[in-house]
Order: sequence, then structure tokens, then C-alpha cells
Amino acid sequence: MILVNTDFIPGKELDLLGLVKGSTIQTRHIGKDIAQTFKHLVGGELKAYSEMMASARDLAIERMVAEASALGADAVINIRLASSSIMEGAAEVMAYGTAVKFQ
Repeated sequence: MILVNTDFIPGKELDLLGLVKGSTIQTRHIGKDIAQTFKHLVGGELKAYSEMMASARDLAIERMVAEASALGADAVINIRLASSSIMEGAAEVMAYGTAVKFQ
């Protein structure tokens, strides 16, 4: 499966299959959340949250690809990622794009 954030793939004629998306809501363990609160006081990267968001992005993309595969897609173009806070320490990540089939 080819994944791109452009609206074309060089050298390929595309048939649009439709919007595909994948999302997840993730949170950190309360112990790690408390540790990150202390880190917030002294500054620096909040590594537990960075890891959580990276994992969430990967899972959202994986779910988007599964939806595209179910449509028989060869690629997903125009991929975008969005995130939002659901509650303290929890975030939703959504990946979406246009599933396409090569002509």
C-alpha cells in the first residue's frame, strides 16, 4: 500500500474509491502521568507523552490502511493527521485520506 500526503502519485492514473479513516484514543498509565507532571515543573520533553502520541499515530494509520484495503485500494493519497485532547492525559488521533486504485 502506497501512502502519500500529495493528491497524486507520479506516473499513476488513479480511480478514487473514497474517504478512509482510522482513529484511536489513548491515555498513559497513572504512574507515568504523575511522573510527567513533575517533568512539567522542570521543563524538557515529556517522553511518555511523545511515545503515546507516536503509538497513537501508528495505530490510526494502521486502521486507515485496513479500511483502504477492504475497499481494494492500491494507495491512500492526501493523508492528513489530526489530534485532539479528550481529557487530561488522553488524546484522540485520527488519520484520514482518499483511497485510490491504479488504472
